Amino acid sequence: MTHADDPGTPFADALERFAALPLQRMIVPGHAADPAAAPDMARYFGERLLALDVAKLVPGIDLEPDSPFYRSQALAAEAWGGSRTWFLTNGSSQANRIAALALGFYRSSADPVVVQRSTHSSFVDGIILAGLDARYVAPSLDRRLGIAHGVSVGALRDALDANPGAKAAYVVSPSYFGATADIPALAALAHERGMPLIVDGAWGAHYGFHPALPPSPLTQGADLVVMSTHKLGGSFTQSAMLHLGWSEFARELEPLVERGFALEQSTSESALLLASLDLARHTLATGRERIGASLDLAERLRTLLRAGGRYRIASDGFGAFDDIVAVDPSRVSIDTAAAGLSGHTVREALLERHHVQFELSTDATVLAIIGPGTHPDVEAVAGWLHELEPEGGADAWFQAHELPLPGEQRLLAREAAFAPSVVLPAAEAVGRVSSESLAAYPPGIPNLMPGEVITAETVAYLQHTAAAPTGHVRGALDPQVAHLRVVA
Repeated sequence: MTHADDPGTPFADALERFAALPLQRMIVPGHAADPAAAPDMARYFGERLLALDVAKLVPGIDLEPDSPFYRSQALAAEAWGGSRTWFLTNGSSQANRIAALALGFYRSSADPVVVQRSTHSSFVDGIILAGLDARYVAPSLDRRLGIAHGVSVGALRDALDANPGAKAAYVVSPSYFGATADIPALAALAHERGMPLIVDGAWGAHYGFHPALPPSPLTQGADLVVMSTHKLGGSFTQSAMLHLGWSEFARELEPLVERGFALEQSTSESALLLASLDLARHTLATGRERIGASLDLAERLRTLLRAGGRYRIASDGFGAFDDIVAVDPSRVSIDTAAAGLSGHTVREALLERHHVQFELSTDATVLAIIGPGTHPDVEAVAGWLHELEPEGGADAWFQAHELPLPGEQRLLAREAAFAPSVVLPAAEAVGRVSSESLAAYPPGIPNLMPGEVITAETVAYLQHTAAAPTGHVRGALDPQVAHLRVVA
C-alpha cells in the first residue's frame, strides 16, 4: 500500500477532531471531559483520554450511514478479506455468542450444528443461550503436552456423515498454540454439504498481513470469522471483530448475525475501544516490515532454544497431526518437560527473577507470543531459560494429569444448564450429568460441558489445574473445584 493509497483511520480521526472542539459537554459520560469533574481519572489516564471518551450517535462520527465509523468497518472488512465487519466492545466472547445466536435463527432451530469440541467457553455460553443442538467433533490431541489442536477434514467429514441433518460447522483455527487448520478444504466440505463454515479465528487477527503468516480465513472460504483483534491485532483489550465472508451461505447468515448483534450489542459502546480497532487495522495493514522483524525474533528464540539442547519446541512436532497445515510463527511453544521442568515453574521463575511474562503455562509447556511489531530481548530470555535447574521427575509427574477425554453427552447443553440441579462434593459428582461448563484457564477450552457425564479423570484434571500457581477454572463453584453442580 502506498502512502497515496492509505485510507487512514476515519473513525479515530473523526473522534480526535470532535475531542478538539471547545465544547461545553452537557451529556454523558458524566465526567463531560472535564478534568475538574474527574480529577483522579485525569491524573491517572490523562486529560486527552477523557476528551476522547465520546458517547454514541454523534453527527460526523457514527450517526450517518456513510459516517467515519461505518467507513472504518468497511476498511476492516477489506483488510481481512471479508464482505462485512462488525466492531465489538466485549471481546470475541461477544462474537462467539452472536455467531451462536445467528445459528439458532438459521434454518430450523432443531437442526444440529457440528462443533469442534475444543471450542472456547464463550461459544458454549452461546450454545446455551441459543439452545443449539451441538454435536461435537473431536480435535487432535497431544495428551502428553496437554494441547488440543484442530479438526481434520476427515474428522469433520465423519461428523457430518454421522449427523446428516446438520446445518452448520464450527471450527477453531488457529489454536492457542498456533496450529492452523486446512480452512480451504474444511470450507469446501461444508459447502459441498450445503452449510456454512464458521471459524473461531480469535488467535489469528494478524493472519494475512505478512507473507510468512498464514492467510486470513476469509480469503480461504470461511463464511463467518470470529476475531479477537486485541490478542494479536494490537487493539485495546476487550475489543474484537466479527467478519462475514462472501458465499451464498454468508449472505444467508448476514441478517441473522445482524439480529444477534442487536441482541448482544451494548448501547454504550466505548469509543476508545472502537477507535483502537480502527487504529489497529491501519497498523497491521501498513506494518509488513514491523511484523517481519518480530517474526524474525520469534525464529531466533526457537533457534537459541533448540541449540541449547535442553528444551524442545512443541510446534516442531506438529507435523505428526494431520489437521495442522501451518503454524503461526509468532508463537514460540516451549516443551519444558523435556528439560525436566514444569511449565508453571518456568513461568513463575522468569516472571519473579527477570520480569519476563509468558502468555501461558501448562504442566509441560510455556507459550511465548511475540506480537506484531514487538521486540523482546530473546537472547536474554533464552539465556535465563537455560539457567533454570531441572526439577527432576517433572515429566513423570505430568503424565498423571493428561488432558482428559470428555464424558458421554446425555442432554443438550441448554437443557442441562437450566434443569433443576444439586451441588455435590466432586467425588460424589462423578458419573452424574454436569449442569455447568467448566474450563481450565489457560487456555479456556471447556473440559466439561453442560449435559456431559462427569468423569474421575476430568475432576482430577480440573482440581490439578486449580491448584497450579497460575491456574483457574472458569465456572467453578469454588477455587479448589471441591464441589460440582449436577442435574438433579
